[in-house]
Amino acid sequence: MTKQSFIRGTFMLIIAGMITRLLGFINRIVIARLMGEEGVGLYMMALPSLFLLITLTQIGLPIAISKRVAEANAKNDPFKIKQIITLSFLIIACTSTVFTISMFFLAPFVANYLLTDARTLYPMLFITPIIPIIAISSVIKGYFQGMQNMKPQSYAIVIEQIVRISVVFFLVKLLLPYGIEFAATGAVISVVIGEVASCLYLLYIFKRKKIVPVRKKFFSFLKNSTTTRKQMMSIALPNTGSRLISSFANFLEPIIVAQSLAIAGYATKEATKQYGELTGYAMPLLYLPTFITNSLSIALIPFISEAVAHNDYPLVHNRIHQSIRISFASGALATIVFSLFSIPILTYMYDTSNASKYIILMAPFFLFLYIQAPLQSALFGLDLAKYAMWNSLIGSTFKFITLFLLASNASLGMMGVAIAVSASVVLITLLHLAVLYKHIHFKLRTIDIGKMFILIGATGCAGFLLKTMFGHYTENLLAFLCILVLLTIFYIILLIVLKFITKEELKQIPYVNKFVT
Repeated sequence: MTKQSFIRGTFMLIIAGMITRLLGFINRIVIARLMGEEGVGLYMMALPSLFLLITLTQIGLPIAISKRVAEANAKNDPFKIKQIITLSFLIIACTSTVFTISMFFLAPFVANYLLTDARTLYPMLFITPIIPIIAISSVIKGYFQGMQNMKPQSYAIVIEQIVRISVVFFLVKLLLPYGIEFAATGAVISVVIGEVASCLYLLYIFKRKKIVPVRKKFFSFLKNSTTTRKQMMSIALPNTGSRLISSFANFLEPIIVAQSLAIAGYATKEATKQYGELTGYAMPLLYLPTFITNSLSIALIPFISEAVAHNDYPLVHNRIHQSIRISFASGALATIVFSLFSIPILTYMYDTSNASKYIILMAPFFLFLYIQAPLQSALFGLDLAKYAMWNSLIGSTFKFITLFLLASNASLGMMGVAIAVSASVVLITLLHLAVLYKHIHFKLRTIDIGKMFILIGATGCAGFLLKTMFGHYTENLLAFLCILVLLTIFYIILLIVLKFITKEELKQIPYVNKFVT
């Protein structure tokens, strides 16, 4: 099987992530312009329930598969790899059946009593079939990640977005005349169709290559799998706890927000509208750089696992430093652009700039989010998953306490939600760093911290200067894009001067290595 280097594998995932983010934004623009803030609010309020059940279905297996397959592959143990995949498919088959049925029966209660908006019922019901589809895909993705082959997953996520965006306009337009809740249902059906296409592609690649013939002697591989099961669960259960906390927090968030804003005196429709602005308009922009950080975190786990299997801890430190540098580099430019130009960006994308106040407040704090995912993956790769779980629990508990106290204050309202989310992001990232320092004495290099301040400070000054000189041109799309291009060129020059990405790393990127000497 094709095996890529850390940078090459990450680069493939980044390119796929960049394409899917672009397509995803087109998808969101279509949804936002057709359904408006209220429709987006319904759509976003229905999704956390799904994410919670998907987390329960997967029970942390994708990360465990990636780590354990990487270790088995490093020791050249194909029997172990077969055991891991066979056991994972059996577990996924059981959990997906249970939680898919549960979703159907619980949806009316969640929609009417917890989300306090009965219109979310249809979106929740129609997105339920996605649970077993994502479960199957996650096992195959985890396997390919463990084998350090990121190509199948890269293609799969692009296919999913292309199919989704191909049908979303048609479905939303078709169902909109029947009501905003039916339009939101059309949007979630497009998600299901996209995931089906992605899953079929992964199954095709998995079967065509005949890498692991799962059906052959299926049950015989399960007879002596006690040790493998324990090894899997040592990663899967803490990871489940961590993801469950995150998913449960996402599930509770719209409920607590709705209740808090009700206490503050906000009407249901107004609360839904503002929640749509924050989660449907502002948050997707702030999460934009995470396609790079998520790519790094996916690629990081098998490489750290392999290094740990060979007791090469200097390489572990090096991989974490690489991930932090690249993650920060990807997020710093976005932070400056969003902070300075949120109004024109939102206006061009959604034909409204109501969410700009949330972006301006949250953008600086989300720099911590951009390095959070690689840090968490490092914890998983080092068998420190339980600490990631506890950090997530502490951060989520802190967020909800702060959220309720601030959002129930009429003078803050939804801004209180934004403050709570930002504070939680910072806290969890600092806790991850503390755990890494305690167990492997990892800490950020002073020179890297200095470079980070120089990068963000110099880029911020350059962006402010461009805004001051040419800010009146932002009403012209072409002129505005030229301003962003100039700022980006300046930023890239800074990256090269500060050596945020080294020559050795550039040589590992396909096609770029031909130009690096």
